[in-house]
Amino acid sequence: MIVYLNGEFLEKEKALISVEDRAFLFADGVYEVIRCYEGQPFQLEEHLRRLDGSVRAIRIDFSDSGTIGQVAKRLIAENRVTKGDALIYIEITRGSAPRVHTFPPTGTKPNVYVATMEFHPKQHQLENGISVILVPDIRWLRCDVKSVGLLPNVLMAQRALDEGADDAIFVRDGVAIEGTASNVFGVFGGVVVTHPKTNLTLAGITRDVVLELCAKLGFPTREAPILESQLSRAEELFVTSTTMEITPVVKVNGRAIGDGTPGSITRRIQKAFRELVTSL
Repeated sequence: MIVYLNGEFLEKEKALISVEDRAFLFADGVYEVIRCYEGQPFQLEEHLRRLDGSVRAIRIDFSDSGTIGQVAKRLIAENRVTKGDALIYIEITRGSAPRVHTFPPTGTKPNVYVATMEFHPKQHQLENGISVILVPDIRWLRCDVKSVGLLPNVLMAQRALDEGADDAIFVRDGVAIEGTASNVFGVFGGVVVTHPKTNLTLAGITRDVVLELCAKLGFPTREAPILESQLSRAEELFVTSTTMEITPVVKVNGRAIGDGTPGSITRRIQKAFRELVTSL
């Protein structure tokens, strides 16, 4: 497997960085994950714009995302991940420097890493739905930054697994914010509702695609908080992300949503999404 690290294309086993890398020491870095269908990156420019936003938000001196796009396309070809599904992983850290909490000296180069890999979606979850638990949102207040500091997400994803569920949804001040790696949608009275873009949520690329598809399908939408107390009354629930696409949620804390099966609106959005990606 060939990867890209700081201007070089090399075998993954030879891609090495210092133990003084800021992401290793402080989680001082950002990342992005892009889905590929049959070798074609999906929403590439949108992902790179979000990456630029994360970089600017934490003040890393890097502004060459256009080059990253070309790097990713070269890696897709060199690693022969042109059939089926694949992922592009991008990570940019503040660089390697002696461990102090303040930024390293001016001129410290960021570490830039790009890799591609085959991806096998969880088809049974797309078809049958998932169960989730509700957990307290213990994350920081800049969830709009796609930071590599994902320990709260890891802990709550594992808690869900320990409790026999597939994932967890963060709840803050009585509001269902988002999943450990996804945005949350609910259907109430035929209206598709999702949390508005704020500092408490990641601006999901798939989220935006779903809102566009709803408009084309004639489904009314609303960007508004979904209260924890409303979840049991939802006609349908689903989560969206690069890796999960549109995944139905059929149980919350062990209680069925609707009749406990994926709903008709969710199914129509899934179908429209599949038609979109197969048209690439």
